[in-house]
Amino acid sequence: MAKPTSLARFAWLSIATAIATIALKAVAYAMTGSVGLLSDALESLVNLVAAVLALLMLSVSARPPDEDHAYGHTKAEYFASGAEGILILVAAAAIGWAAVVRLIEPRPLEKVGLGLIVSTVASVLNLFAARVLLAAGRRYRSIALEADAQHLFTDVWTSAGVLVGVGAVSLTGWQRLDPIIALGVAANIVRTGVSLVNRSALALLDVAWVPADQETLRSILTRYERPEVKFHAIRTRQAGARRFVSLHVLVPGRWTVAQGHELLERIESEIRSAVPHSTVETHIEPLEDPASWEDQDLDRLEEPPPG
Repeated sequence: MAKPTSLARFAWLSIATAIATIALKAVAYAMTGSVGLLSDALESLVNLVAAVLALLMLSVSARPPDEDHAYGHTKAEYFASGAEGILILVAAAAIGWAAVVRLIEPRPLEKVGLGLIVSTVASVLNLFAARVLLAAGRRYRSIALEADAQHLFTDVWTSAGVLVGVGAVSLTGWQRLDPIIALGVAANIVRTGVSLVNRSALALLDVAWVPADQETLRSILTRYERPEVKFHAIRTRQAGARRFVSLHVLVPGRWTVAQGHELLERIESEIRSAVPHSTVETHIEPLEDPASWEDQDLDRLEEPPPG
C-alpha cells in the first residue's frame, strides 16, 4: 500500500483535468450559446474547486499522529468530500437558475457541430481522469479520491446528456429543449451532492467498517474461538484510509500473562494483515469472572463500593 502522501499526485491529475475541461467547455459554450453546455462548464468549475480541496485535505490526512491527534489526521478527507457535495449543490442551483431564464427567453444555438466536438474532447479527458481516480481511491481506501472520481463520472454522463440535447435542438429546432435538459442536469447533480454530503457525515460519526471488512474480522475471530477463548465488545470504525477495531478477549484465568499476550499478538497480526491500515486494540479478561461479561456496553455502569 502506498503512503498517504503519494495520493497527492492523483489530486494534481484531477486539478489539471478540471482546468483543461473548463477551458474546452467554455469555448464550446461561447461557440454555441447553449445553456446546457454552460451548465456543463459550471460543473467543471466545481470539479476544480473540489480537486483543490482534495489536495489540501490529502496533505492534512498524511500528517503523522501528534500529541493533540493521537489517532492521526485521516478524517480530514471527509471534509473534502463533504465540501465537494455542498459545492455540487451550489452549482446545481446556479445551473437551474440559468436554465429557467433560458426557458423563459429561448435563443437559437450557433456553431453546434464544432461546439459538440470540443465538448466531447473534454468529456473524454474527464472519463480518463475518473477511471484513474476511482481505481486509486479504492486501492488506497481514500474517500476524497473516490468522491472526486464519482463526481467526474457524473460529469461525463451529464456531458453526454447535454451533447445529445444540443444535437437534438439542432435537428428539431425546438430551442426550449436545451434548458429543459439543463434542468435535468441540475437534478442529477443534486442527487450526487446529497449522496456525498450524507456519506461524509456518516463517516464523521464513526461509522462501522464496511460489511466486507466486518466479515473478514468475524472469520478471523471464529478461527480462534473455542470453549476457553471468547470475544465480545467488538467495535469498529473508519477514519479515511485508517481502520480501527477494539475487542475484549476472554481466556481462562489460570493462563499466564505470556500465554495471553502470545494469543493477542497472533490475533492482532492476522487482522492487520487481512485489513490494511488497521489499528487493533485488544483487552484480555478472565473467562470465569462474571465482571468480564458485564463490560460490553460503551458506557460501563459502575457499582457503588460496598459498605
